[in-house]
Amino acid sequence: MTSRLCERLELDQPVIQAPMAGGATTVALVAESSRAGVLGSLGAAYLSAAQIEQAAGAIRERTDRPYAINLFASVPDQPYLGDGARLLALMARYHEQLGLDAPAMPGPQADPLATQIEAVLRARPAVFSFTFGRIAPEVLARCRELGILTVGTATTVREAVALEQDGVDAVVAQGYEAGGHRGTFLDDFDQSLIGTLALVPQVVDAVSVPVIASGGIMDGRGIAAALALGAQAAQMGTAFLSTEESGICDAYKAVLPASRSEQSRITRAFSGRPARGIANAFMRDMDANPSDILPYPLQNALTRPMRNAGGRAGDINVLSLWAGQGAPMARRESAAELVRRLAVETATAQARR
Repeated sequence: MTSRLCERLELDQPVIQAPMAGGATTVALVAESSRAGVLGSLGAAYLSAAQIEQAAGAIRERTDRPYAINLFASVPDQPYLGDGARLLALMARYHEQLGLDAPAMPGPQADPLATQIEAVLRARPAVFSFTFGRIAPEVLARCRELGILTVGTATTVREAVALEQDGVDAVVAQGYEAGGHRGTFLDDFDQSLIGTLALVPQVVDAVSVPVIASGGIMDGRGIAAALALGAQAAQMGTAFLSTEESGICDAYKAVLPASRSEQSRITRAFSGRPARGIANAFMRDMDANPSDILPYPLQNALTRPMRNAGGRAGDINVLSLWAGQGAPMARRESAAELVRRLAVETATAQARR
């Protein structure tokens, strides 16, 4: 199961624990995933520069194996054309249920990317990965000088080619099935919903850098399929969400294996940017008037108090239950147990070919 990418990163298995921002990828999850022989990834998009450096230091205290830090690329501002009063009235109902103060429209959100990048460069992880767009070529060049491998996320062939032209070392091909936020940045989201099985081989044919398959991969069969399509590794998020080390609440972890694949939806309800998760009450209520949703990152700021309170209370009706279409296949186990199982399943799947 070796590949050029795995050899460079000294991975025992061609697996990347996906970077999931918002607290899911704890220091423990990243470190234990890397210690088990795959690439652990810290979803640091919502962390300050100081928090990134603190987390990086804590990971390094636990393991000397390679790991990644992931950030969100900057996105252009979008106008708001919805009904703000109706939006706040809906939010007020949920705030009241959770005992929160009345909601208010968020002000302008500062873009933390520049200071976050400087923190990543100081931390010098093995990998700097990013999604939502492109990173300036001069930043990629600085990473190369420091020996940091760079990985961008593409949802279309055109995006993958653009990322290679910018100078990334590898590309994540994110299929339609993937949980969490879509990485689309060149075309409309609705026009960029390509399944993993179709996307990966097309990206492999279009670029010369290693390709990492992402979306709907939950076990060794999916890893073997990704490798057969030409990917050099599989990035898995939902499979790691239900591990012991994951930072999501127990109620969220319990929902994953109990869900059905048809409950998986793409929504802008929680952040203002399309993302895949398991449908719940807030998603359905918010999606009933999609034009009222604020653009990213304003909607994300508006719903944060509700989501934080929901996490503390274990209220799955207000949480952004990000998960891929393979969520029903999730298991409750440690990261190390998951990695060991994946190794056996992948070898078994490959032996059947």
